[in-house]
Amino acid sequence: MNDGTFGAILASATGELKAAGVPDAARDARRLLAAAARVAPDRLTLMRAEQVGDASIVRLNEMIAQRCRRQPVSQILGYRDFFGRRFSVSPAVLDPRPETETLVAAALRARIGRVLDLGTGSGCILLSLLAEAPAAHGLGSDVSDDALRVAEKNAESLGLEGRARFQRADWWAGITGQFDTIVANPPYIARHEMAALAPEVREWEPVQALTDGADGLGAYRVIASGARAKMTEDARLLVEVGPDQAAVVASLFSDAGLEAIAVDTDLDGRDRVVSARNGPEKR
Repeated sequence: MNDGTFGAILASATGELKAAGVPDAARDARRLLAAAARVAPDRLTLMRAEQVGDASIVRLNEMIAQRCRRQPVSQILGYRDFFGRRFSVSPAVLDPRPETETLVAAALRARIGRVLDLGTGSGCILLSLLAEAPAAHGLGSDVSDDALRVAEKNAESLGLEGRARFQRADWWAGITGQFDTIVANPPYIARHEMAALAPEVREWEPVQALTDGADGLGAYRVIASGARAKMTEDARLLVEVGPDQAAVVASLFSDAGLEAIAVDTDLDGRDRVVSARNGPEKR
Protein backbone atom coordinates (compact mmCIF):
# COMPACT_ATOMS: atom_id res chain seq x y z
CA MET A 1 0.00 0.00 0.00
CA ASN A 2 1.27 3.44 -0.89
CA ASP A 3 0.74 5.55 2.23
CA GLY A 4 2.81 8.49 0.98
CA THR A 5 5.88 7.69 3.03
CA PHE A 6 9.38 7.60 1.61
CA GLY A 7 9.44 3.80 1.99
CA ALA A 8 6.17 3.30 0.15
CA ILE A 9 6.95 5.84 -2.58
CA LEU A 10 10.36 4.24 -3.13
CA ALA A 11 8.80 0.78 -3.45
CA SER A 12 6.22 2.07 -5.92
CA ALA A 13 8.82 3.87 -8.04
CA THR A 14 11.03 0.78 -8.07
CA GLY A 15 8.11 -1.32 -9.26
CA GLU A 16 7.34 1.10 -12.11
CA LEU A 17 10.92 1.04 -13.31
CA LYS A 18 11.11 -2.76 -13.13
CA ALA A 19 7.89 -3.04 -15.15
CA ALA A 20 9.45 -0.81 -17.81
CA GLY A 21 12.49 -3.09 -18.03
CA VAL A 22 14.89 -0.59 -16.49
CA PRO A 23 18.04 -2.30 -15.17
CA ASP A 24 19.08 -1.53 -11.58
CA ALA A 25 15.59 -0.20 -10.91
CA ALA A 26 16.00 0.04 -7.13
CA ARG A 27 19.21 2.06 -7.43
CA ASP A 28 17.73 4.45 -9.96
CA ALA A 29 14.54 4.88 -7.94
CA ARG A 30 16.59 5.87 -4.90
CA ARG A 31 18.61 8.41 -6.86
CA LEU A 32 15.54 9.94 -8.44
CA LEU A 33 13.54 10.07 -5.21
CA ALA A 34 16.45 11.70 -3.40
CA ALA A 35 16.77 14.28 -6.18
CA ALA A 36 13.02 14.94 -6.27
CA ALA A 37 12.88 15.38 -2.49
CA ARG A 38 16.18 17.27 -2.48
CA VAL A 39 17.77 15.08 0.15
CA ALA A 40 20.98 13.05 0.18
CA PRO A 41 20.44 9.48 -1.11
CA ASP A 42 22.02 7.99 2.01
CA ARG A 43 19.32 9.64 4.16
CA LEU A 44 16.42 7.82 2.53
CA THR A 45 16.69 4.80 4.81
CA LEU A 46 16.39 7.05 7.87
CA MET A 47 13.37 8.78 6.33
CA ARG A 48 11.36 5.69 5.34
CA ALA A 49 8.46 6.49 7.67
CA GLU A 50 8.32 10.20 6.85
CA GLN A 51 5.80 11.68 4.43
CA VAL A 52 6.93 12.82 1.00
CA GLY A 53 5.75 16.33 0.11
CA ASP A 54 3.32 16.84 -2.76
CA ALA A 55 5.79 18.92 -4.79
CA SER A 56 8.41 16.19 -4.42
CA ILE A 57 5.95 13.56 -5.62
CA VAL A 58 5.14 15.63 -8.71
CA ARG A 59 8.84 15.98 -9.50
CA LEU A 60 9.43 12.27 -8.91
CA ASN A 61 6.54 11.24 -11.17
CA GLU A 62 8.04 13.30 -13.99
CA MET A 63 11.45 11.75 -13.43
CA ILE A 64 10.10 8.20 -13.28
CA ALA A 65 8.21 8.75 -16.53
CA GLN A 66 11.43 9.93 -18.17
CA ARG A 67 13.36 6.94 -16.85
CA CYS A 68 10.65 4.55 -18.03
CA ARG A 69 11.30 5.94 -21.51
CA ARG A 70 14.89 4.84 -20.86
CA GLN A 71 16.34 8.34 -20.64
CA PRO A 72 19.60 8.06 -18.67
CA VAL A 73 19.50 9.15 -15.03
CA SER A 74 22.36 11.57 -15.69
CA GLN A 75 20.28 13.43 -18.29
CA ILE A 76 17.25 13.50 -16.00
CA LEU A 77 19.33 14.94 -13.17
CA GLY A 78 21.36 17.10 -15.54
CA TYR A 79 24.78 16.05 -14.30
CA ARG A 80 27.30 13.25 -14.06
CA ASP A 81 30.26 12.94 -11.68
CA PHE A 82 33.60 12.28 -13.39
CA PHE A 83 37.14 12.21 -12.00
CA GLY A 84 35.95 13.72 -8.73
CA ARG A 85 34.03 16.63 -10.26
CA ARG A 86 30.47 17.28 -11.35
CA PHE A 87 29.75 17.93 -15.02
CA SER A 88 26.54 19.13 -16.60
CA VAL A 89 25.24 16.80 -19.31
CA SER A 90 22.44 16.84 -21.86
CA PRO A 91 21.34 14.76 -24.86
CA ALA A 92 23.84 16.83 -26.89
CA VAL A 93 26.87 15.16 -25.29
CA LEU A 94 28.20 11.72 -24.57
CA ASP A 95 27.60 10.76 -20.95
CA PRO A 96 31.00 10.78 -19.15
CA ARG A 97 31.86 7.20 -18.27
CA PRO A 98 34.13 5.76 -15.56
CA GLU A 99 36.31 3.98 -18.12
CA THR A 100 37.19 7.33 -19.70
CA GLU A 101 38.89 8.25 -16.43
CA THR A 102 41.62 5.84 -17.59
CA LEU A 103 42.45 8.31 -20.36
CA VAL A 104 42.68 11.23 -17.94
CA ALA A 105 44.88 9.27 -15.53
CA ALA A 106 47.21 8.18 -18.35
CA ALA A 107 47.57 11.74 -19.63
CA LEU A 108 48.41 13.00 -16.14
CA ARG A 109 51.42 10.72 -15.86
CA ALA A 110 53.45 13.33 -17.76
CA ARG A 111 53.57 17.11 -17.82
CA ILE A 112 50.41 18.80 -19.04
CA GLY A 113 50.99 22.11 -20.81
CA ARG A 114 48.97 23.02 -23.89
CA VAL A 115 46.16 20.51 -24.40
CA LEU A 116 43.90 19.77 -27.35
CA ASP A 117 40.76 17.71 -26.78
CA LEU A 118 39.29 16.58 -30.10
CA GLY A 119 35.54 15.98 -29.96
CA THR A 120 35.33 17.44 -26.47
CA GLY A 121 31.60 16.86 -25.85
CA SER A 122 30.90 17.83 -22.24
CA GLY A 123 34.52 18.90 -21.86
CA CYS A 124 35.05 16.36 -19.09
CA ILE A 125 38.45 15.16 -20.36
CA LEU A 126 39.95 18.58 -21.07
CA LEU A 127 38.57 20.21 -17.93
CA SER A 128 39.66 17.33 -15.70
CA LEU A 129 43.20 17.67 -17.05
CA LEU A 130 43.23 21.43 -16.53
CA ALA A 131 41.83 21.09 -13.02
CA GLU A 132 44.58 18.63 -12.10
CA ALA A 133 47.35 20.67 -13.78
CA PRO A 134 46.99 24.31 -12.65
CA ALA A 135 49.61 25.62 -15.10
CA ALA A 136 47.97 24.01 -18.14
CA HIS A 137 45.60 25.55 -20.66
CA GLY A 138 43.79 24.03 -23.57
CA LEU A 139 41.37 23.91 -26.45
CA GLY A 140 38.32 21.72 -26.80
CA SER A 141 36.86 21.24 -30.28
CA ASP A 142 33.60 19.71 -31.38
CA VAL A 143 31.44 19.68 -34.49
CA SER A 144 28.32 20.29 -32.36
CA ASP A 145 27.45 23.81 -31.23
CA ASP A 146 25.11 22.37 -28.58
CA ALA A 147 27.93 20.26 -27.17
CA LEU A 148 30.24 23.27 -27.07
CA ARG A 149 27.66 25.18 -25.03
CA VAL A 150 27.62 22.35 -22.48
CA ALA A 151 31.43 22.33 -22.33
CA GLU A 152 31.55 26.10 -21.84
CA LYS A 153 29.01 25.83 -19.01
CA ASN A 154 31.16 23.20 -17.34
CA ALA A 155 34.28 25.33 -17.69
CA GLU A 156 32.50 28.20 -15.98
CA SER A 157 31.11 26.05 -13.16
CA LEU A 158 34.60 24.69 -12.46
CA GLY A 159 36.23 28.12 -12.64
CA LEU A 160 38.33 27.09 -15.64
CA GLU A 161 36.96 29.46 -18.27
CA GLY A 162 40.19 31.46 -18.17
CA ARG A 163 42.31 28.45 -19.17
CA ALA A 164 39.92 26.59 -21.48
CA ARG A 165 38.58 27.75 -24.79
CA PHE A 166 36.32 25.96 -27.23
CA GLN A 167 35.80 26.08 -30.96
CA ARG A 168 33.69 24.40 -33.57
CA ALA A 169 35.82 22.08 -35.68
CA ASP A 170 35.52 18.79 -37.54
CA TRP A 171 38.60 16.97 -36.23
CA TRP A 172 41.67 18.83 -37.57
CA ALA A 173 39.81 21.26 -39.81
CA GLY A 174 40.31 24.78 -38.44
CA ILE A 175 42.70 23.73 -35.65
CA THR A 176 45.80 25.92 -35.60
CA GLY A 177 48.98 25.80 -33.55
CA GLN A 178 50.71 22.90 -31.85
CA PHE A 179 50.05 21.07 -28.59
CA ASP A 180 52.08 18.96 -26.20
CA THR A 181 49.11 16.79 -25.21
CA ILE A 182 46.33 15.73 -27.57
CA VAL A 183 43.47 13.63 -26.27
CA ALA A 184 40.30 12.24 -27.82
CA ASN A 185 37.45 9.88 -27.13
CA PRO A 186 36.27 9.38 -30.72
CA PRO A 187 33.15 7.56 -31.92
CA TYR A 188 34.38 3.97 -32.03
CA ILE A 189 31.24 1.83 -32.28
CA ALA A 190 30.80 0.16 -35.66
CA ARG A 191 27.53 0.67 -37.47
CA HIS A 192 26.55 -2.99 -37.15
CA GLU A 193 27.04 -2.83 -33.37
CA MET A 194 24.59 0.03 -32.79
CA ALA A 195 21.45 -2.12 -32.61
CA ALA A 196 22.86 -4.07 -29.66
CA LEU A 197 23.42 -0.99 -27.51
CA ALA A 198 21.20 -0.32 -24.51
CA PRO A 199 18.30 2.06 -25.23
CA GLU A 200 19.84 4.59 -22.85
CA VAL A 201 22.78 4.88 -25.22
CA ARG A 202 21.28 4.16 -28.63
CA GLU A 203 18.23 6.41 -28.26
CA TRP A 204 19.43 9.21 -26.01
CA GLU A 205 23.10 9.94 -26.71
CA PRO A 206 24.29 11.78 -29.84
CA VAL A 207 24.80 9.31 -32.68
CA GLN A 208 27.82 11.22 -34.05
CA ALA A 209 29.60 10.73 -30.70
CA LEU A 210 28.98 6.98 -30.79
CA THR A 211 29.67 5.78 -34.33
CA ASP A 212 31.31 6.85 -37.56
CA GLY A 213 28.58 5.01 -39.45
CA ALA A 214 31.12 2.51 -40.75
CA ASP A 215 33.69 0.24 -39.09
CA GLY A 216 34.27 2.39 -35.98
CA LEU A 217 37.84 3.24 -36.98
CA GLY A 218 37.27 6.23 -39.25
CA ALA A 219 38.02 8.85 -36.62
CA TYR A 220 41.28 7.13 -35.66
CA ARG A 221 42.45 7.21 -39.26
CA VAL A 222 41.80 10.95 -39.42
CA ILE A 223 43.44 11.58 -36.06
CA ALA A 224 46.53 9.52 -36.94
CA SER A 225 46.99 11.15 -40.33
CA GLY A 226 46.97 14.71 -39.00
CA ALA A 227 48.38 14.37 -35.52
CA ARG A 228 52.08 15.01 -36.05
CA ALA A 229 51.50 18.38 -37.72
CA LYS A 230 49.76 19.55 -34.53
CA MET A 231 52.22 18.03 -32.04
CA THR A 232 55.23 19.71 -30.51
CA GLU A 233 58.46 17.76 -30.25
CA ASP A 234 57.96 14.78 -27.91
CA ALA A 235 54.24 15.61 -27.58
CA ARG A 236 51.82 12.85 -26.62
CA LEU A 237 48.64 11.64 -28.28
CA LEU A 238 46.18 9.60 -26.20
CA VAL A 239 42.86 8.17 -27.41
CA GLU A 240 40.18 6.00 -25.88
CA VAL A 241 39.40 2.85 -27.88
CA GLY A 242 36.88 0.06 -27.90
CA PRO A 243 37.97 -3.17 -26.19
CA ASP A 244 38.99 -4.88 -29.46
CA GLN A 245 40.55 -1.92 -31.26
CA ALA A 246 43.85 -1.28 -29.47
CA ALA A 247 46.05 -3.28 -31.87
CA VAL A 248 44.57 -1.68 -34.98
CA VAL A 249 44.80 1.85 -33.57
CA ALA A 250 48.38 1.22 -32.42
CA SER A 251 49.22 0.16 -35.97
CA LEU A 252 47.65 3.33 -37.38
CA PHE A 253 49.75 5.42 -35.01
CA SER A 254 52.93 3.54 -35.92
CA ASP A 255 52.28 3.91 -39.64
CA ALA A 256 51.86 7.66 -39.09
CA GLY A 257 55.37 7.89 -37.59
CA LEU A 258 54.39 8.05 -33.93
CA GLU A 259 56.57 6.26 -31.40
CA ALA A 260 56.57 4.80 -27.86
CA ILE A 261 53.12 3.36 -28.45
CA ALA A 262 51.49 1.92 -25.32
CA VAL A 263 48.13 0.51 -24.25
CA ASP A 264 46.45 1.13 -20.89
CA THR A 265 43.68 -1.06 -19.53
CA ASP A 266 40.64 0.08 -17.58
CA LEU A 267 39.55 -1.22 -14.16
CA ASP A 268 37.89 -4.21 -15.83
CA GLY A 269 41.16 -5.18 -17.51
CA ARG A 270 40.01 -4.20 -21.01
CA ASP A 271 42.24 -2.32 -23.44
CA ARG A 272 41.03 1.25 -23.15
CA VAL A 273 43.69 3.84 -24.07
CA VAL A 274 46.29 3.90 -26.82
CA SER A 275 49.04 6.48 -26.40
CA ALA A 276 52.02 7.52 -28.49
CA ARG A 277 54.73 10.19 -28.69
CA ASN A 278 55.79 12.35 -31.56
CA GLY A 279 58.92 10.96 -33.13
CA PRO A 280 61.67 12.86 -34.96
CA GLU A 281 61.06 13.96 -38.53
CA LYS A 282 62.23 11.35 -41.03
CA ARG A 283 64.65 12.73 -43.62
